[in-house]
Amino acid sequence: MSAHGVPPSATVTIRPATEADLEAITRIYNDAGVGTTASYDLEPVSVDERREWLERHTSSNHPVLVAVADGEVLGFAGYGSFRDKAGYGQTVEHSVYVADGARALGVGRMLMLALIDRARGDGIHVMVGVLDADNDASVAFHRKLGFVEVGRMPQVGRKFDRWLDALLMQLTFPADGNELRTQ
Repeated sequence: MSAHGVPPSATVTIRPATEADLEAITRIYNDAGVGTTASYDLEPVSVDERREWLERHTSSNHPVLVAVADGEVLGFAGYGSFRDKAGYGQTVEHSVYVADGARALGVGRMLMLALIDRARGDGIHVMVGVLDADNDASVAFHRKLGFVEVGRMPQVGRKFDRWLDALLMQLTFPADGNELRTQ
């Protein structure tokens, strides 16, 4: 059993997030994002803030997916605009967060593979991840999915009384939509 009471053999389903998932999404984000350097948010977010976040994503036709097993949300992933200039329209920035105790189940990988498939279907050309450069597990996870390091921004964040470096990793889809291309 995982820390969430979900057996490793449980069937995990990936589906679009709904308002009913917001409490779990908020809890996961506050633990896996705000409680670590996976996000540079400094204060816990509320369910209302996550509701606004979900509404922004859905109204922009940007997906938020959840991984669910035995009725429990184990993680979520989504993407949104990379920058607000029109020329960046086919580039998105993604995020993925998995509940403690569910990471060994491969939930993050399932979410990201579904998100990558969605990006391809949406005609996205580049998916960007902005990671904490010291998060070796996240860097390795992204590399296994085909992301490559394209930039490092020293000391752009501050959390837990220390300066943090942001690492930009990118997955590029070819213009013809066939094979993934890495830089």
